[in-house]
Amino acid sequence: MADTIQLKKDLWAKLATSPFVMIGLTDSPEHHIPLTAQLDEDQVDTLFFFIGKDNRLAPGGRAMAHFISKGHDFFACLDGVARIDNDFAMIDKLWNSQVEAWFPGGKSDPNLALLRFDIDSAELWETDMSVSGKLKMLFGGKIKSGEEGSHAVVSTTAES
Repeated sequence: MADTIQLKKDLWAKLATSPFVMIGLTDSPEHHIPLTAQLDEDQVDTLFFFIGKDNRLAPGGRAMAHFISKGHDFFACLDGVARIDNDFAMIDKLWNSQVEAWFPGGKSDPNLALLRFDIDSAELWETDMSVSGKLKMLFGGKIKSGEEGSHAVVSTTAES
């Protein structure tokens, strides 16, 4: 049985080390796009993205984000609502040199928008496979139940 609390902790830890997701509006025929998530430890179930006002996500609405960890051992599908939230205090809090590279006008760049993605539910997978399970995969053996990893569907990504 999956340790749901651990899966949630692992999600946020892995997002912190590799904050890249594919995100798109679910009611749009346009493809999802890669963006760098900005994390705020004070905001549970929320990702932020600096985008241009002309970005295809700017209209907001139902959205889905997909995450694969750096080691390809953790996967998440996040469902929620995206909307522009140009709270200057939040822009100031999340601002960094990587964002500045995209917005030469700085925090007051006329094209700057802060996209807020509020997560309503998530499906999480972690391939915490045992050593014997990894060896079986390497040599074509059959993976038994319990060797494949953890999985959970959650209504919040809060760690407790």
